[in-house]
Amino acid sequence: MAAPAPGLISVFSSPQELGASLAQLVAQQAACCLAGARGRFALGLSGGSLVSMLARELPASAAPAGAANLARWTLGFCDERLVPFEHAESTYGLYRTHLLSKLPIPDSQVITINPELPVEEAAEDYAKKLRQAFPGDSIPVFDLLILGVGPDGHTCSLFPDHPLLQEREKIVAPISDSPKPPPQRVTLTLPVLNAARMVIFVATGEGKAAILKRILEDKEENPLPATLVQQPPTAHRGPVMTSASGHAAGLLRALNTSNTPRCCFCM
Repeated sequence: MAAPAPGLISVFSSPQELGASLAQLVAQQAACCLAGARGRFALGLSGGSLVSMLARELPASAAPAGAANLARWTLGFCDERLVPFEHAESTYGLYRTHLLSKLPIPDSQVITINPELPVEEAAEDYAKKLRQAFPGDSIPVFDLLILGVGPDGHTCSLFPDHPLLQEREKIVAPISDSPKPPPQRVTLTLPVLNAARMVIFVATGEGKAAILKRILEDKEENPLPATLVQQPPTAHRGPVMTSASGHAAGLLRALNTSNTPRCCFCM
């Protein structure tokens, strides 16, 4: 399965086909970065349906690179719930069980929160770890961020009309009043999202077509959180990928004739 072409809306017939293409895109981006000046690949992951999708497809796509190259991957998490890693809501815990057990990425290259700390301290601790992992970057620059998008347009743990949308100083922020449970979380902020070299949004289910259309068209009086992810001109523009069918697929395909998306959407 080939990775999708940049800047296009690609409609896939199934989530499995989408997942294979997404995994190929990750592997290609990793190879490009490992061959570059920094000699490493920094990947930021989100949770939800993405965990099972990558667990199913990424090991096979990444395997040809070999263990030595996978050891130069750095993994972080775009947001995290403040729960023990053994909890069913822990994003890292799910990746540890389902994906990281299949990829030879050193534990020292996987950056996680400390769930035993209070939420404010957990955010500060995670920010410190990120700065150590990205020496020389005033804001950590991920090579690829894979973000989710909710039916309300939220991404990471950045929710509509929340004060964290105005955060410009912190690279990681705590949230204690998440509209979506659990209420206590740690999230990357917009400055980090907007500094990434490439961003992909992943939204599964045909029910997301309407919100994706609103995000891509960007006509809201109060911009949705996902719309506020606006990469610099030097960033790579990715494809829009969807497994929608029928009306939802037509709705998103029609956007191919309008603006080229700033980010990638997978549905």
